[in-house]
Amino acid sequence: MPILSPPLRSSPVIRRWAKNPILAKKDIPYAADCIFNAGVCKYEGRYVMLFRNDYDYQGGAHFNGCALGFAFSDDGIHWTAAEKPFLTKEMLTLPDVQRIYDPRLTVLEGKLYICFAMDTNHGLRGGIGYTTDLTDFHVCSLSLPDNRNMVLFPEKVGGLYCRLERPMPVYSRGKDRFDTWISRSPDLRFWGESSLLLRVEDLPWANDKVGPAAPPVRTEKGWLCTFHGVDIDQNRGKNGWEDSWKKRYCAGIMLLDLEDPSKVIGLYKDPLLAPEAPYEADEGFRENVIFPGGMILEPDGEVKIYYGAADTVECLAVSHVDDLLRLCLE
Repeated sequence: MPILSPPLRSSPVIRRWAKNPILAKKDIPYAADCIFNAGVCKYEGRYVMLFRNDYDYQGGAHFNGCALGFAFSDDGIHWTAAEKPFLTKEMLTLPDVQRIYDPRLTVLEGKLYICFAMDTNHGLRGGIGYTTDLTDFHVCSLSLPDNRNMVLFPEKVGGLYCRLERPMPVYSRGKDRFDTWISRSPDLRFWGESSLLLRVEDLPWANDKVGPAAPPVRTEKGWLCTFHGVDIDQNRGKNGWEDSWKKRYCAGIMLLDLEDPSKVIGLYKDPLLAPEAPYEADEGFRENVIFPGGMILEPDGEVKIYYGAADTVECLAVSHVDDLLRLCLE
C-alpha cells in the first residue's frame, strides 16, 4: 500500500510488540473473521480482554454476525480465547437490537464494567453494563441516538462518575465532524453536565472526527487518555476489502486534570501511533486503521496499549508512562 498523503508517523517513544498481532481469527474456537477493537484490563489477578468479532463476511461492508468474546492472559501478551462468545444480540433481552460491538472495560469499585455500542432499528446507542462472573451481563444505561465510543473513568471524580464519549451530531456539525465530550453521573444511570472536551480542530492531523479510545489511567500528573483521530481524503480509492475506504485512523494521547477532567492540561499534537506496519496499513478489512481500546499502567511504569489494526486483528504497543507524560506536556 502506498504511503497515504499527508504522511503520518508514530512517536519514537512507543514500540509495537514484535510478534503482533496478539489475537486473530485463527485463535478463536468459533466462527470469526475479524478480531479487533478490544477492551483490556486487569481483573481478579489476570489480564482480561473483551474483543469484537465480526464474522460471516458477505462482501462490501457487511457481516452477518457480530459478537463479543473474552480472552485471558497471565502476562498480557499471550492470550487464550474462551470457548464460546460472551455476548451476541440474541443473548440480549433488549428490543430493536441489530448488533452490539466495540467494548471497553473498566474496573470500577471492584466491579467489571463494559461500555459498548449498539446498533438498533432506530439509531446507534452507547451503553454501560457490568458482569459479575464473566458470564452474565446487566445493562445500567443506554444513551439516546447517536452516541458511542464511551469509556468510564476508573473512579469517581468530585463525587461523580465520569465518562468520555463521542456524539454524532450529523445535522448540527455536518456529516462526519465528531468531537470528544465528557459527561457526569451520580449513579451510572443518569448522565448530564456534558461539556465539549477535545475538538477535531485541536488536531492538525485530523479533519473528520476525534473520540475516546481506552479508558483513562490515573497518573500523578493527571488522567492519561488515548484517543482516536481520523482524517479523510476523497481522493483515496480502494483501501482494504471494501470497494472504497477513504479514512485513516491514528491514536493520540492527552492528559486531563485530576480534579477536573473536563480540562485538557496536556496534548501531544502528533499521532502517538500511525498506521505503518503491514498488519495496520496493507493487510485487512479496512486498512490504515489503528484504534486503541485498552491501556494498562504496570507497577514498573510500563504502559501496555492494546489496539485494533485494520479492523481485523488485535495488537499491542508498549511505552513508559514518563515518556507519554512528557509527550503530553512538552
